[in-house]
Amino acid sequence: MRWLRALRPILESLSAIIVGLIVGSILMVFFKYQPLKAYVALFKGAFGSTGDILETLAFSVPIMLTAITFALGVRTGLFNIGAEGQMYLGAIGAVAVAGLLHLPPVIHVLAATLAGMVAGALWSVIPALLKVWRGVHEVISTIMFNWIAYHFSIYLAIYFLAQPGRAERTVPALPTARYPVLVEGSTLTAVIFVAWAFCLFVYFYLWGTRAGYELRLVGENPHAARYAGASAKKAILISFLLGGVAAGLAGASQIIGRPPAWSLYATLGNVSSLGFDGIGVALIGRNHPLGGILAAILYGALAHGGRYMEYQAGVDSEMVRAINGIIIVALSIPELWAIIRRRIKR
Repeated sequence: MRWLRALRPILESLSAIIVGLIVGSILMVFFKYQPLKAYVALFKGAFGSTGDILETLAFSVPIMLTAITFALGVRTGLFNIGAEGQMYLGAIGAVAVAGLLHLPPVIHVLAATLAGMVAGALWSVIPALLKVWRGVHEVISTIMFNWIAYHFSIYLAIYFLAQPGRAERTVPALPTARYPVLVEGSTLTAVIFVAWAFCLFVYFYLWGTRAGYELRLVGENPHAARYAGASAKKAILISFLLGGVAAGLAGASQIIGRPPAWSLYATLGNVSSLGFDGIGVALIGRNHPLGGILAAILYGALAHGGRYMEYQAGVDSEMVRAINGIIIVALSIPELWAIIRRRIKR
């Protein structure tokens, strides 16, 4: 029985993948596409060569970080969906330091990375305080702050950080502020090691420290946490701050850790929606920092391999996004249902 309980999440995920593939196949047949050819192209595009694997990993970097933002909220009993806005500010912070300041190579990379993380954390403070002091629901406040961050970031990108003569983008990160590309010709840089290290840090914090235990206890049983002397307000603040740091790092990773642009588009196109995508990835990874890494790699495979479905199997880009969405939703359902059951039980 112990082995069955341990294997249950894997079996549920495999079943969800099969269901997603079947539903996607039905949809493709309905629109007269060839499912087998499309899925073969998807797999080859994601894992067919070393270069494809590297691109799949590159796509996974920001998603595993924004997934942590949502996962930390769920672990604390919150629905923090503010990763999108916090990521915008993280990208702006990285642009400001990486593109405008002149620092020595290693120090410049560290400063730009920290600037993104701090900017994301600061943007998460106000929703956290609204929750702690006034009881404002985090879904409402984070949605509002996502939109504020969106327009504020565009304003800063156009009027203060635009590259001279190139109004469509900000100043690029200086070479001293860029993470090194791991393999020539790919877009995967050493920032992936920073992302993995942060995921490991969150894992050890949640399951290896007293503060992390109190945070999880507040999310699992607020009454027991209060009886044990754990501060719910402190746990909420830490959850928001750590989530903001993760989202800010995600935004910075797309500026100083993702060629060839090395800058932020004025429309925020190279970071837009990555915060929302992280919600689905967090659910796939069972709101676990290490599970989020694997789920993000799966998302990266769908994102990168999906492009091959378009020009090798002839599947329209809109259909590719629909198929990827169906698979993501199918994989998210088991954890989403588990969250709902815990809420009902509570």
